[in-house]
Amino acid sequence: MADDERLARQIEFALEIDKLKRVVRQTWHLDRSRKENDAEHSWHLAVMAVLLAEYAAEPGLDLARVVKMVLVHDLVEIDAGDTFVYDKVALRDKPEREEAAAKRLFGMLPEDQAAEFRGLWEEYEARQTPEARYAAGLDRLQPLLHNYHTGGRTWLEHGVRSADVLARNRHMADGAPRLWQFAEELIRDAVRKGYLAQ
Repeated sequence: MADDERLARQIEFALEIDKLKRVVRQTWHLDRSRKENDAEHSWHLAVMAVLLAEYAAEPGLDLARVVKMVLVHDLVEIDAGDTFVYDKVALRDKPEREEAAAKRLFGMLPEDQAAEFRGLWEEYEARQTPEARYAAGLDRLQPLLHNYHTGGRTWLEHGVRSADVLARNRHMADGAPRLWQFAEELIRDAVRKGYLAQ
């Protein structure tokens, strides 16, 4: 591939991923002014990955890989849309929607970068490596923090119950056990305060 063709494909991809800013999540900003978008979520996770690395389950984590993973993992939502974690119907075809999106989006890149980005996305989805387990745990902690600190706004809007929150977030313990303990404390307190239905 000629250098100019490679650069053209990289720039095209850079422009395409700007669309992540238009994918709106169910998570409310802490000031309750609006719901966050996927780009904001990915940035927040990347900073949290660095900030909270000492709580990762396994020492010697490749933090640069984690940061790449959290920046790449939701790019498929440009085509597939954000699937609310408590929407059992939408979760049914999520793998198919995201697979098609990964094929198109990562296919825009030069072959080596397409393989790298897709590999990061697949690693995150499989949660088989320490880095993926840590990244996935943070991906659950971030909206939980927002839900708690907005008085349970999203939970209450969607009738989410504490058993659902515990079940959907339990894998946080695989990547960061101390953060899962903290999350469990927040969930219990959210129930006490009426932010989350029992």
